[in-house]
Amino acid sequence: MKWSRALGALVILAGVGVATATTRCVTRTFPVAVPCNATALAAPYSGPFKVDSVDSFGCVGTWAYLWATVGKGVAEVGVTEVLHYDVTTSEWKNASRLRYCTHHRLPAYVQYWGCNSN
Repeated sequence: MKWSRALGALVILAGVGVATATTRCVTRTFPVAVPCNATALAAPYSGPFKVDSVDSFGCVGTWAYLWATVGKGVAEVGVTEVLHYDVTTSEWKNASRLRYCTHHRLPAYVQYWGCNSN
């Protein structure tokens, strides 16, 4: 009886050892937290085309639109821009409306607000 219990315990330990050795680790990557605020979206626009004020903006994943005012006084103009978040540099970058607004390459929300004005 003692031998059968010892043998049973040995079989269980061997099974656990095999199960542990063949178990694989699965890792998941979580979506990047994309900053969707007026300051982050206005950051790519500096120099002569500096954003002075933001009227509206919105994001869907790594895509965004921005309605902003550029310039001051008589040189003031309202602009609509489409942006894409570059996960490698953690920055928003201007995305060509000419390229992305055609053929519905953007999420519907960004497509509607970023491509149907100005």
